[in-house]
Amino acid sequence: MEDNFSNALLLMGVGLTTVFAVLFLIIGFGNLLIKAVNKYAPEEEKPKLQAADNKAVASIDPAVEQAIDLAVQQLTGGKGRAVKIQRL
Repeated sequence: MEDNFSNALLLMGVGLTTVFAVLFLIIGFGNLLIKAVNKYAPEEEKPKLQAADNKAVASIDPAVEQAIDLAVQQLTGGKGRAVKIQRL
């Protein structure tokens, strides 16, 4: 009886050690792979949108601006107003 119990504990210990060893290897190789990919194949940088000068921005049609103002007034019950309207 005691021999079976000690064999069971030994088998459990070997199994748990094997599982944790494999998990640590997977984590280690995964981190190495991530570092290698980031070093040798970095992600392309996306170009940032440059803020255009106020002079270069085309003005909004006055009729469109008035329509936006009326829509904001109607939606807010006359309590809100459009402060800045710009084209994206």
